[in-house]
Amino acid sequence: MEQKKIDKNSIIGITLIVLIFVWMTINNQKEAEKERILKAKQEAVNKAKKALDNKSKEVAAVVKDSTVSDTLKMKALQNTLGGFAYSATLPSAKDAVTTIENDLVKLTIANKGGYIASAVLKKYEKFKKGSGKLVELIKNNNASLNLTLQTKDNRVLSTKDMYFEPTLTTVDGNQVVSMKLKASDQAYLEYKYVLKPNDYMLDFDVRSQGLQSVLNTSKPINLEWDLKTYRNEKSVSYENQNAEAYFEYNDGKIDYVGQGKDKEENPTKTTFIAYKQHFFSSILMTSTPFETTKIHSASLVNDVKKDTVFIKQFKSTMPLAFRNGEVDYKMNWYYGPTDYKTLGKYEGKNLDKIIPLGWGIFGWINRLIFIPLFGFLGGFMSFGLAIIIFTIIIKIAMSPITFKSFLSQAKMKVLRPEISEIAEKIKDPVKRQQETMKLYNKAGVNPMAGCIPALIQMPFLMASFRFFPSAFELRQQPFLWADDLSSFDQIFKLPFNIPMYGDHVSLFPILAAIAIFFYMKMTSGDNQMAQPQQEGMPDMTKMMKMMIYISPLMMLIFFNNYGSGLSLYNFMSNLITIGIMLVIKKYFIDSDKIHAQIQENKTKPVKEGKFQKKLREAMEQAEAQKNRK
Repeated sequence: MEQKKIDKNSIIGITLIVLIFVWMTINNQKEAEKERILKAKQEAVNKAKKALDNKSKEVAAVVKDSTVSDTLKMKALQNTLGGFAYSATLPSAKDAVTTIENDLVKLTIANKGGYIASAVLKKYEKFKKGSGKLVELIKNNNASLNLTLQTKDNRVLSTKDMYFEPTLTTVDGNQVVSMKLKASDQAYLEYKYVLKPNDYMLDFDVRSQGLQSVLNTSKPINLEWDLKTYRNEKSVSYENQNAEAYFEYNDGKIDYVGQGKDKEENPTKTTFIAYKQHFFSSILMTSTPFETTKIHSASLVNDVKKDTVFIKQFKSTMPLAFRNGEVDYKMNWYYGPTDYKTLGKYEGKNLDKIIPLGWGIFGWINRLIFIPLFGFLGGFMSFGLAIIIFTIIIKIAMSPITFKSFLSQAKMKVLRPEISEIAEKIKDPVKRQQETMKLYNKAGVNPMAGCIPALIQMPFLMASFRFFPSAFELRQQPFLWADDLSSFDQIFKLPFNIPMYGDHVSLFPILAAIAIFFYMKMTSGDNQMAQPQQEGMPDMTKMMKMMIYISPLMMLIFFNNYGSGLSLYNFMSNLITIGIMLVIKKYFIDSDKIHAQIQENKTKPVKEGKFQKKLREAMEQAEAQKNRK
């Protein structure tokens, strides 16, 4: 009996399997080793932090103990603070604060850390008008500003844990606070705050003096700015949707981090970072661009029923470079409303660009038409009435376009019998389309005339979706049953939550849905072409009928939690359009005259337009190719 031999392919296959198995084993061992090393490093970091905390507690106990000599106290401080031990021996080394304020803001600056521990906006209330609770952008340690200092004796110190010495003065009517973290009387790190009268913005300088012998100046200092934003508006979900971190590049370009649980951007050469909270913002600006920046944004709203205190967690890290052995940065803080006019007053800083008014033509419409017009009307009447008048003006201005669109629809309606006749006689789709286009050409009807006006109006519609959610003027402004035009207008509280809809019923979205239903009902009837469905093409008639019901339903669902000002605008917009269409139909559109004009056009010499010519040539080419096959 002949013995089977192992062929070459089998040997190669077995060898490859063994090699893959060996490689996987080695790779798994490497991954396990990496995990072990990372775990060990993390444990070491945690151990070091714990040891440092324990050491700090021990030092604090020694310093507070009145029986311990000054020499021992200084030695204990030097063990933890190194060259900055001197700062902890000063009378200012206690949990005290310095307050500066004007008619708009009240700021409290803490000795510990030297940063703003409280920022209150004196003109605005949170949640709803009359609540008596002022908007507080910073309170109860929701914000921190920290410089990570690396010393020559290999220490890593955090300024947020050390005590600054405050000095409050008044210069030319401006309140000036100097916060100094001292290594000695001549060597210190200084935060300098300057608050002007009637201004939301303050100057903020960070500079060092005589610290070359204390700090390692070969590496930059990391500036860390954190803010955990408090909820200030009626709707948690709406505020969360409109809260974002923005930043500006040195060339003036504005960008944002984005929405989500954990989002991060790492831009270079940034000149400002803005933590935008829908209607209020905290902004840090610098005259010397940050070379690199790490900006992190995280939503804190997982459940709108439970997560009702905080909205977003913002964190940024920026390096401050040494120049000639010292740090010297001229910066500004802004704590105030995210209002287009207010931010626009700071010329050359581009702060108004953090308001999302839309890109391209949408932004131009908002900046050049909507904002000036609405601001003008709001100066003479309530903002609810201003929305109505604003909508009427926009719609009247667009009425010639509406007239052209409706006239085109009327002409198409007159041609329906002839189009239907062509459809019955000619079964070939290409030839049928050619004959239809010839009919349009003879009758002097442009089938695109009804679409173009609608496309012209579309940018105004899209611009409104950006304008109203960003309109600071609408915040806490009542109108009819709505107590806040910047939030939903609840008329009934549901005992349960409907997905996407919510746990309440808003009335303006219902009215807007009804108006858009009747508007689409009117336009769809006039738009029907009575043409049979072409092969391979969707049935447009059925799609239009479906949209009559889908559009109002979408309006009803998604706008239930939106600002009622936007729903009011959409309701009035569709209502006025319906009125204009009825007036045009009754007084300006005569089907008999249109029919007579079309018949007269058929007898005149036909001058083919560029569009019709190109369309005809394309059809003829398609027909020729079909015949060749």
